Amino acid sequence: MNANPVHLAVYDTYADWETGHATAYLARAGYGIRTVGPSREPVNSLGGLRVQPACALDELRPSDSSLLILPGADLWDSSDDLAPFARKAREFLDAGVPVAAICGATAGLAREGLLDDRAHTSAVSFYLAATGYGGGERYVDADAVTDRGLITAGPTEPVAFAREIFRLLKVYEGEVLDAWYRLFHDSDPQAYAVLQKATAR
Repeated sequence: MNANPVHLAVYDTYADWETGHATAYLARAGYGIRTVGPSREPVNSLGGLRVQPACALDELRPSDSSLLILPGADLWDSSDDLAPFARKAREFLDAGVPVAAICGATAGLAREGLLDDRAHTSAVSFYLAATGYGGGERYVDADAVTDRGLITAGPTEPVAFAREIFRLLKVYEGEVLDAWYRLFHDSDPQAYAVLQKATAR
């Protein structure tokens, strides 16, 4: 069992499908998955799931975590309600603890200035440009990008998002990581055989 859990941010309107690949296989690899909300009050995902956060954001310390995952949510673009999660991401990165943001969460990090000096991606470049951030020249047209402990991905890339998380935390590496990605992204039956053989050892 890994000493520090992975923390999954949950908040009203969060996109529950964007992080399922990552959390399921992190759990299989021995990571505890703990949900963190704005408070300990239940939240509702876009898919209608009601989730009781395990802890509140102000209780979360980087030293107690292996990774903070920030899913997309309508609230990232419709209000400032989730800005505290972007500030917590800064606290994590400053402490050397990685952060993974997908979809609308990338815009939240852009507003916080965390993408100004890091290579990053999102849905499309003009989506982030609308935030007025200063990192436009560092935007990369890719499925997912990792730079200095920060993973970013667009809303259509939950599998690539998970791949980068696994690579960063060394859950899977090399041909096993490649096989996992090909299995879930491309439905490659040969990748299934490689993955089964490697994980059976």
